[in-house]
Amino acid sequence: MGKVTGFLDTARVEPAERPVAVRVRDHREVGVRLPIVEVRAQAGRCMDCGVPFCHTAQGEGGGCPLGNVIPEFNDRVYRGDWEGASRTLAETNNLPEVTGRVCPAPCERACVLDLHGAPVTIESIERAIADAEFERHGAFVPRPATVRTGRRVAVVGSGPAGLAAAQQLARAGHDVEVVERADRAGGLLRYGIPDFKLEKHWIDRRLAQMEAEGVVFRTGLTLAAADGPGAVSLATLRSRFDAVVLATGATVPRDLDVPGRSLAGVHVAMTYLDASNRAVATGSPAALDAKGLRVVVIGGGDTGSDCVGTAVRQGAARVVNLEVRPSPPETRSASTPWPAWPLELRTSSSHDEAAHVWGGDVRRWALETLRFVGEGRVEGVAVRPVGGGEVTVIEADLVLLALGFVGPEPAALAGLERDARGLVATTAWATSVQGVFACGDARRGQSLVVWALAEGRACAAAVDAALR
Repeated sequence: MGKVTGFLDTARVEPAERPVAVRVRDHREVGVRLPIVEVRAQAGRCMDCGVPFCHTAQGEGGGCPLGNVIPEFNDRVYRGDWEGASRTLAETNNLPEVTGRVCPAPCERACVLDLHGAPVTIESIERAIADAEFERHGAFVPRPATVRTGRRVAVVGSGPAGLAAAQQLARAGHDVEVVERADRAGGLLRYGIPDFKLEKHWIDRRLAQMEAEGVVFRTGLTLAAADGPGAVSLATLRSRFDAVVLATGATVPRDLDVPGRSLAGVHVAMTYLDASNRAVATGSPAALDAKGLRVVVIGGGDTGSDCVGTAVRQGAARVVNLEVRPSPPETRSASTPWPAWPLELRTSSSHDEAAHVWGGDVRRWALETLRFVGEGRVEGVAVRPVGGGEVTVIEADLVLLALGFVGPEPAALAGLERDARGLVATTAWATSVQGVFACGDARRGQSLVVWALAEGRACAAAVDAALR
């Protein structure tokens, strides 16, 4: 439980961020890790709360879907037992270096101390545990299976769900191959999340651990309805492996069907982020660049925020971020009481950066997009207040649709039953095809990285049980 009086003696201290004027000139991570002595003090704030809501998911609300035993690793950090903390965290979390950076931390909002607005800094402690493990050993220490089963499993997709499933299955002794259509493994962690939130060397370091544990990665290979150059069908995978795990994600974007959608300069957000992240990875010019352009981002979630931060770094002339919903309250709404995930206003580091560059909040709330204006190429976005009101046009040279995702790509899932939402239908992670399982966003729908990891781990357990 950490220090007995820690929550009384020590105030919550969050990690600092690099100065805005400095960080907008590069793509390095925004956050700065707390000094070790401060991390230990923060871990000591974990109290003997009796029922730790932090490590049990409260439906779709607060709490950790992974079931991380947070009080236990906090106690070990407080006492300086970093090896013990690392082992404890690894029992439930395959990618703490990722969740410690990009997870919205539903665990913190279910912390008992959040009743008073100052929960334990669980996310930054996770990051410190993962970073410290790498620094102690120069790598993430492999944990290969001591006994091999001889059974072969293919995992399609190398996002967090696929990586978690693959690692768990390899550690159970199975021979695992991960099929990834991109040129490098990592899924949306690789080309969907900007480096200023997650530098890619962390992915590479975890992949190196997995390879040392026996996982084989086959990149540039797409799951398709039929075999072909760079493509493999589900039927072929099923014939070559004892089991197949589909962790393809929900990559079909939600579009906006309004007049002018076909104008040049209107793109779904992931097209833009993928181009930028590939450019950062290779040092080459981005195929889609916001430099000098008036940018309108439609959608107020994490993807929209990532677009804002990327446009700032590319030197956009101006950014406006539109959201159809009204602005949330400044503090937790009474409609989402603790320990539920709170409805409240959140301002990302990207929005802070945009406010610094353009002198105010770039977000515009409760606006309905009516049409895109232009002749051949977009020149503006016509909007009006939700519920009616005066129509105005926001000038734009580049419009990015960050409206979320509706489900997996149908062509890759031929022959599988789907549910009413178009997601892969499963029973205890098993699909309608014998020996084929599904997990993550492909089965659940768009969700958080911690839910993807939890799904991958649970699916791996189901596959292991079936194979045995």
